[in-house]
Amino acid sequence: MRAPLPLPALHATHAGIWIAAVGEVREASRGEAISRLADTPHIILNAPLVGQRLGYADVSGLDLLELFAFVHPARFAVPTVAGLARATGILPPAGESEAAAKLVEIAEALLAVLADTDWPEREGAWTANATLQRLGWSWAPFIGQRIAQPERAERMLFSRLPQWEDQAERPQPKTISIPAADAGQKLAELTGSQAESREGQRAMAAEATAIFAPRRAAGDPNMLLAEAGTGIGKTLAYLAPASLWADRAGGTVWVSTFTKALQRQLDAEGVRLFPDADERKRRIVIRKGRENYLCLLNLEDAMQGAFSGRAAVLAQLVGRWAAYTKDGDMVGGDLPGWLPSLFRRAGATALTDQRGECVYAGCPHYRKCFIERAERAGREADLVIANHALVMVNAARGRPDAPSRIIFDEGHHLFDAADSTFSSALTGREAIELRRWIVGPEGKSRGRRRGLSARLLDVASYDEQGAQALDAAVEAARTMPSEGWLARLAEGGPFGPVEALLHEVRGTVYARAKAQEAGYGLETELAEPDGNLVSAASAAMEALESLAKPLAALNRRLEALLEDAPDWLDSQARARVEGAISGLAWRRETLASWIALLGRIGGAGDPDFVDWLAIDRVEGREYDVGLHRHWLDPTRPLARAVLEQAHGVLVTSATLRGPEGWPSAEARTGALHLPGPAGHFEAESPFDYGRQAEVLIVTDIGRNDISALAGAYARLIEVAEGGTLGLFTAIQRLRAVHARIADRLARAGLPLLAQHVDPIDTGTLVDIFRDDPHASLLGTDALRDGVDVPGDSLRLVVMERVPWPRPTVLHAARRLAGGGSAYDDRVVRARLAQAFGRLIRRQGDRGLFVILSSALPSRLLTAFPPEVPVSRVTFDVALERVRAKLFAAEGASQPIMAESER
Repeated sequence: MRAPLPLPALHATHAGIWIAAVGEVREASRGEAISRLADTPHIILNAPLVGQRLGYADVSGLDLLELFAFVHPARFAVPTVAGLARATGILPPAGESEAAAKLVEIAEALLAVLADTDWPEREGAWTANATLQRLGWSWAPFIGQRIAQPERAERMLFSRLPQWEDQAERPQPKTISIPAADAGQKLAELTGSQAESREGQRAMAAEATAIFAPRRAAGDPNMLLAEAGTGIGKTLAYLAPASLWADRAGGTVWVSTFTKALQRQLDAEGVRLFPDADERKRRIVIRKGRENYLCLLNLEDAMQGAFSGRAAVLAQLVGRWAAYTKDGDMVGGDLPGWLPSLFRRAGATALTDQRGECVYAGCPHYRKCFIERAERAGREADLVIANHALVMVNAARGRPDAPSRIIFDEGHHLFDAADSTFSSALTGREAIELRRWIVGPEGKSRGRRRGLSARLLDVASYDEQGAQALDAAVEAARTMPSEGWLARLAEGGPFGPVEALLHEVRGTVYARAKAQEAGYGLETELAEPDGNLVSAASAAMEALESLAKPLAALNRRLEALLEDAPDWLDSQARARVEGAISGLAWRRETLASWIALLGRIGGAGDPDFVDWLAIDRVEGREYDVGLHRHWLDPTRPLARAVLEQAHGVLVTSATLRGPEGWPSAEARTGALHLPGPAGHFEAESPFDYGRQAEVLIVTDIGRNDISALAGAYARLIEVAEGGTLGLFTAIQRLRAVHARIADRLARAGLPLLAQHVDPIDTGTLVDIFRDDPHASLLGTDALRDGVDVPGDSLRLVVMERVPWPRPTVLHAARRLAGGGSAYDDRVVRARLAQAFGRLIRRQGDRGLFVILSSALPSRLLTAFPPEVPVSRVTFDVALERVRAKLFAAEGASQPIMAESER
């Protein structure tokens, strides 16, 4: 039996610091901990987080999370001591002091796996560790002592990956309808005994069949708007008829979500539809944008020396993951969200196709590409689980896999998703990306940044007209912003007409911005431009047109090559040309939108659009400057580009209508712009909100009193014994509150997590919160309706103030068009409803929703279910209500201590 690891361990939290060494555990001071870490390698968990707790950024040691990622790539574990203990079959620690000793025990358990003959992730481990040892990875010597060199050389990573195969184009789906009775029977198969108790679910499944009927006319889809309250079981309600139609018609149904959490939930529901894993993998496919997937060519470059230092270690660990991943999804897939965060900004994004620089068939890994595999699998799948943005982009660009039957879940986000998809922004960052895509690497650029000319080198060498257009495009692109553009703008020395325009934009914004906005992003209307701005816009527009012309000529030449293919155009060159045409279409659309935006400056405005100038800043530091254009009503292009092209569309959400009713839902989803009427369906939540939940509006917390606000959060969390989701409307207030109360709560055994504070991605923070019923989580908008935490882990939601919309230029325009203060009220009610929706997720849940602001008008209380008791109370009364609601015996009467209002 191998001797215990001769290594000390260090565990640091807001509650204190503990060191385990030589069989004993003791507390240590911050100074001692920093000194010991510098002298001796310690086993730690999450080095960036430990460094933050110690106030020392460059903490290094033997990070257990890195070891776990090596031993079990593509497996998830909650990145806490308790989470890793459970993942390794060890009893979780009883307290913080015991956690330090558990770190050593977990390390021993993970290293013991290396000798297990049944270790499923063995292949490639010895080779990867040999490389990691040369890179100086702390765990490599310990792994090397325990893993035997294989008798035969291990296969290279890229030879182990499966290849996708070409298939004939799928026939058009059959024209059929799905009887409501069949959908009900399928639902009963999926739910089993639950079917008898969910009348709303059965009714929704029957109504949803309408979207699969043959459509009446081109441009007039069968559209159903369905508000299904939380707990209805809407996922299976629409999957039942969708799976039937896909099977019988031989078509594909796209299920679109807004959050990654729902994508994971939908993927998990696939087990009910297709219990066999192989069949499930074939018939249900998750699709995301290209920037979410690992690029194998980028990974190869990184593993062969393009990355150095800590980034090189990350590349090797990602290489281990690549061999075992389900689909290569680095963002929300089976790559643990905490892994890239361990390396700060050390290269995770450089491993994906962030800039659209794919060389398609010119890549040696093209046949194994995760992106290409997902696209091809999606064409043959019954169900494609995607996000709103990808569905809209595919439909708007007329791609061959554009969906004809679409289910938009989380449909209350459809307006915002369309707003983002169909907007335009001519900014420095966007312009420099266009330059890089065309010109390629310049100066000291690292990594694989091939330009358009490199991607089409062999094609251009055979085609003189194409080569001339390509050369002209590259020459025109060199006038676009380049590295150092921000500094040149600040110093008054812009290069080229586009940088000159951005210089004028920057000056205009600073001249017109309000002084109190200092430190935040700044913006101003694109109105009454001065002569310098108009002149700069005219020159920039000429430069953009000079770039658009050769790109259009190149596009025409490439299309001509495909139509009348010469002998030298083999299958690989054809695929590369097709990829270039796709990329050119995207860039030409972008250029056209920029030219249209600049054409507006100095002329008459377009009432369909809202234009403004902006400087984007983080904590006072500029990172982008530019011009922006959004549709006043983005559901108009949504209806034209997406809905009218589809045959059937279902839009569903628990808060789709809101208090304003169906007219509001039709306006926010694009149904208003379709020629035919949309169907409506409504099913109320089965939860007993009057018994399970309560809303408290606290009347005596000062609006700008951070100390009182922090004290209120601390006392509420203490009374609730954790399980609290704290929602903030400003990051600064969140950070200020967290700084005041985190240590106090931790000493009471109540961990406090915080978005924008902890060096952990948001998804992982939610995972930790869900895993520990005594933990609490502070966050902003992303947590307001992107969190699904049923059970005791979430029993109290606290908002620090009314979530009024920020008074941006875009909001002001929509407010004016949407009825003034009534528009603001609709926005706030939707946000309150979404936040309240985090509280009760299943039967048996109970909890309270507390707003620490007396400024909540009574007219907004319709955001909450009508049966929920709402009271305005003092803070002390609120504490008593929380204690009584959460810990009184079931069925005990609740104290009535303040006026109830509705």
